[in-house]
Amino acid sequence: MFKNHPKGLLGAALSNMGERFGFYIMMAILTLFISAKFGLSEETTGYIYSAFYASIYFLALVGGLIADKTKNYKRTILFGIILMAAGYLIIAVPTPTPVPDMKLYLAITCAGLFVISFGNGLFKGNLQALVGQMYDNPKYAGKRDAGFQIFYMFINIGAMFAPFIAIGVRNWWLKEHHLDYNGSLPELCHQYIAQGSAMPAEAVARLTKYANDVSLDGSAVTDLAAFSNNYLDVFNVGFQYAFGAAIAAMLISLVIYIVNKRTFPDPANRKVATKKESSANLSAEEIKMSAKEIKQRIYALFAVFGVVIFFWLSFHQNGYSLTYFAKDYVNLDVININLGFTSIKGAEIFQSVNPFFVVFLTPLIMWIFGALSKKGKEPSTPMKIAMGMGIAALAYVFLMAFSFALPAKESLAGMSADEIETMRVTPMVMITLYFILTVAELFISPLGLSFVSKVAPPHLQGLMQGFWLAATAVGNSLLFVGGLLYANVPLWICWLVFVGATGLSMIVMLGMVKWLERVAK
Repeated sequence: MFKNHPKGLLGAALSNMGERFGFYIMMAILTLFISAKFGLSEETTGYIYSAFYASIYFLALVGGLIADKTKNYKRTILFGIILMAAGYLIIAVPTPTPVPDMKLYLAITCAGLFVISFGNGLFKGNLQALVGQMYDNPKYAGKRDAGFQIFYMFINIGAMFAPFIAIGVRNWWLKEHHLDYNGSLPELCHQYIAQGSAMPAEAVARLTKYANDVSLDGSAVTDLAAFSNNYLDVFNVGFQYAFGAAIAAMLISLVIYIVNKRTFPDPANRKVATKKESSANLSAEEIKMSAKEIKQRIYALFAVFGVVIFFWLSFHQNGYSLTYFAKDYVNLDVININLGFTSIKGAEIFQSVNPFFVVFLTPLIMWIFGALSKKGKEPSTPMKIAMGMGIAALAYVFLMAFSFALPAKESLAGMSADEIETMRVTPMVMITLYFILTVAELFISPLGLSFVSKVAPPHLQGLMQGFWLAATAVGNSLLFVGGLLYANVPLWICWLVFVGATGLSMIVMLGMVKWLERVAK
């Protein structure tokens, strides 16, 4: 797979795989942790999730500026790994639930998330820029798209296993306290603690049933208040121990990075022509044309950035509204994997489906594009991105078809436990949805990175990679829209919004393809 690619690609891919493993341990459980820890609604959790996910990518712009200014990409990346490990440590330290001081403990959690996002900003875009610089060598230039696809595949090897670790650690801690997992319990427990006897009778009946179902010692639950406090505390300490596993993953990434650091390119060592040398070799007209070309390249990049905002708004619902959908509407009992000391069961498990498909579909898609290339029929990178937007729209059309018959989220509160179990859909709905979204992702994300590295002016590599991530940040800053829709409108309308966002983006991208192809030549 790495044959005919730069030597440093393997080290960069492995280092990124370790970092992404830790990151996706956290992202698999983050929204559910915030809701369960602090008793926040889907909408309020969404504001925190959106702000965090956006800051990760906005700060990548800062990281790109630092690396471009200092020309020390390697040290910037190293500091990023260390900062991320420190951020995970802040949120991994077990604290009591329900929290004795909401403002203080929520502020500590948000501070930890900010440290993670700043470290990620130093790491993510600059490592991608280093990979792009490897392919600036004419010897490897023709392998750029394939190199980024390999790099992207290794990201997802880490992400594929991360949710299993997160779920396993959380459920192991529950089992150590003679409790089982039920994703509906934290919300009901917080509701009972807040409302007590004023809680609706149907909700009390569900809480009582679920409480008895998860009590592994066989005793009947008679004190719902004591049970609610205990379950919330154990449940969330298990989450925080899972964040501890992310620290271990970051340390592994750090070791891999240090060992392979010497194989990465160093922009500081490149010989840069002086103004005098440049003037001697270029005419005034050639200098003017170079400036014009730089502007065209930047305009083209920002046009693509604007389009992919709407893909990330839709795609990154996987850790937010789609995870809530899996928790509330999908039958999770059929995917309960009992390992003896723990069980793998929970809505978070679907977070592994997307990276699984990335890993196994990437070689197939690379083969298809390679075969088309040999025949001279391979679509251009801009056309592939446009096709990806259309495929993403199809994914949400698929989910809409299964949502017409489902009750709205607000209706679940008045339903009995048996009624809720009856209306749940098969896990194959989520698996198929993520299959389609993954195909779309493979047409957009790794190829978008390749497009940026190819089109960005050489002296703005880190900055343009930062802007690519900043465009992702804009999409992520709007993620809360998914939670607002999910909680307040019929489900099919919620998904229709994302059909529109991705479908219209496809049309806009198709209209720019010819221009983008000319600029990229």
